[in-house]
Amino acid sequence: MSLNGIKVVEFAGLAPGPFAGLILAHHGASVIRIDRPSSTTKDLLCAGKRSIALDMKTASGLRVAKDLIAKADVLIDPFRPGVLEKLGLGPEVFHTSDKQEGLNDKLIYARLAGFPRNGTHSTMAGHDINYIALSGILSMLPGTVDKPTFPLNLIADFAGGGLLCANGIFLAMIERGRSGRGQVVNVDMVSGSRYISSFPLLNAGSGAWGGLRGTNLLDGGAPFYDVYTCSDGKWMSVGCLEPQFFAQFIGKFNEVMKLSGKQGSWLPSQSTQSTKEDWPKLRKYLEDGFRTQPRDFWTEVFHGKVLMLIDLPSLGTDACAVPVLSPTEAAQFHGSLCPMPHPELSRTSPSPLQDEIKTLDPGKHTADILRELGLSEEDVRQLVTEGALGTEARELKHPKSKL
Repeated sequence: MSLNGIKVVEFAGLAPGPFAGLILAHHGASVIRIDRPSSTTKDLLCAGKRSIALDMKTASGLRVAKDLIAKADVLIDPFRPGVLEKLGLGPEVFHTSDKQEGLNDKLIYARLAGFPRNGTHSTMAGHDINYIALSGILSMLPGTVDKPTFPLNLIADFAGGGLLCANGIFLAMIERGRSGRGQVVNVDMVSGSRYISSFPLLNAGSGAWGGLRGTNLLDGGAPFYDVYTCSDGKWMSVGCLEPQFFAQFIGKFNEVMKLSGKQGSWLPSQSTQSTKEDWPKLRKYLEDGFRTQPRDFWTEVFHGKVLMLIDLPSLGTDACAVPVLSPTEAAQFHGSLCPMPHPELSRTSPSPLQDEIKTLDPGKHTADILRELGLSEEDVRQLVTEGALGTEARELKHPKSKL
């Protein structure tokens, strides 16, 4: 795979850091996650990773962490600004400067922060909703007249955080191929959220976002770009923005309503799409219509399968109407419980690494990793004595002894 031979050290964290590490692991990197001894984790973004448990408050635990980083290609730092610097693991320790030679000048030191590192919120705790709030994009998202809603924790944590962090690491790797040197990759999720939201932010107040929330083309204001409830309580997504696609959608929809005898007194036409004053009537028409049949019926209508049953000629599949699948249904549709790595590469394709959802026990690979570092039996005993390995040390097995 693309990153075979690349060594990554990832300090255990939540969401963005693990996702960045997962992307690297999917492409062949060897990722070691440093966990706290006796910690528990619900992190599912761990496929292909290994874990070592280290108490960074002990001198020997800190030395092991420093040794791991000194031999790594990439470090993923998920902490607030200054945490690793206070431990003596800042980038200045590893990168060569005019003042000193670093321990690993080829290291790509990726730092993931919530707020901008030099801003007024830099040392504050926060989560995705706070980061997108300051980015400007939350105010533009769909919702009610009173307030916007947030799309889980996808924008800041995963798109503006983990994904851009991995992207920055890849860019630094390309540059390292020319210069032979690593560098710091600074990612904060407020700035990252702004960057991945460039299109709506640059168009704010004009075009598709010229009106109040819920009145615009892409924020739920347009009845031909929305989600509709069907008779079984499931949903259909409709996204026929272009006139030619709306024509196919409304043509099929109208025919179904006619044949079922439920069309009502008003029937929309292709020109209804561009007549904004008719949008409320169109929305009501679609809401009532979709509720007459279950989701799977509508799915087959817009995929041309059920049309023979009602003697309706197929109009193609460009109506931009597809079902909203549950996670279980989506897993069946895609043939995999775990989302597959993407994009696909023609020669160095990534690997999903596992086909089931599971966590990685903290410290599971401590013994193996210490052995790979070349620590002697006495070195490991010293780590145990100092408490650097926590209770996990009881399960360790060294080549010459059982601890």
